[in-house]
Amino acid sequence: MNKVLINDTTLRDGEQAAGVAFTLEEKVAIAKFLDTIGVPELEVGIPAMGEEEMRAICAISNLGLNANLLAWNRAVISDIKASIACGMKRVHIAIPVSGIQIAAKFHGQWRVSLQRLKDCISFAVDQGLWVAVGGEDSSRADENFLLDVALYAQEWGASRFRFCDTVGVLDPFTTYGKVKLLVSALAIPVEVHTHNDFGMATANALAGIKGGATSVNTTVIGLGERAGNAALEEVVMAIKRIYGVDMGIDTPRLLELSQMVATASGANVPPWKAIVGENTFAHESGIHAHGVMQNPDTYEPFAPEEVGWERRLVVGKHSGRHLVSNLLEQHGIFLNPEETQSVLDAVRQQSVKKKRSLTTEELLNLVKEQRYSHAAR
Repeated sequence: MNKVLINDTTLRDGEQAAGVAFTLEEKVAIAKFLDTIGVPELEVGIPAMGEEEMRAICAISNLGLNANLLAWNRAVISDIKASIACGMKRVHIAIPVSGIQIAAKFHGQWRVSLQRLKDCISFAVDQGLWVAVGGEDSSRADENFLLDVALYAQEWGASRFRFCDTVGVLDPFTTYGKVKLLVSALAIPVEVHTHNDFGMATANALAGIKGGATSVNTTVIGLGERAGNAALEEVVMAIKRIYGVDMGIDTPRLLELSQMVATASGANVPPWKAIVGENTFAHESGIHAHGVMQNPDTYEPFAPEEVGWERRLVVGKHSGRHLVSNLLEQHGIFLNPEETQSVLDAVRQQSVKKKRSLTTEELLNLVKEQRYSHAAR
């Protein structure tokens, strides 16, 4: 775990999410933010997409960031040339390795695909570039063929091999075994790239690391193709809190980063999203709220400040008297048990009616209404 680095691909695979299109200014801002919080490597885009993408990549390249920058390429020499034109010193070359992908993209001619890869690696190395190779759809590839491709890539000059669960079909146990097999056979580092089609991207990323991968692809808030990728904030915090390894990422800024990327992508972060969702440190139910008021460790895996949040105690359908009393006392309102129960009953009714928890202002208004009601009797 101490040797693992993050290669964040928000600006490449993240932007490939359907309906997402970052402006040049947004790409630059996201790259700066990722660099500022300590992410060591960024996959910044696909130069072969055209002039607009190349302008954005050039702009990022000219920022002088501390992070290593990587451009994504097909096994096509013109793609590599486009990356060089953007000032890239590091390139990623993707090649299909599963039967279904080779059939679709190379008409089943795997020898042609390997020759293409060899030519591209040789060209890139001759140009003085650092080269990573990605096995597209590694998870569905024949294991012997995948191993052959990885060994050839290493022999031809690649400095890292990416194991891609392109359509997110693996579970952590299988991921661990497949990655471990690659790691044991290669002298170059292995990177793991996971997708969330079955909700296991982060779990599979961690399993790949356990299997020996020393680089992991992430995207902010799990943005990406179809159901997305392994979320940066989830991977970083899991490694930090579950495995006790600090990756050097400024985690208190993860919330701000997630909100920036969500805004740029035109999407809302679900309230229940791990680490950065609005409800992550919100407590409503009576048992949980009472426990947290006594000791936050009872129902929180780590302090909210670690990721930029503050703890919130909210009243709603599942709240209890302790929480209602606590919130009211913060506003100088002290009720007897009968009054507290009356307010709690009203809170629960209003919460069901409004289909949400109540704001502090709504809670205070309910107290006024209850007192007026009692006074009028």
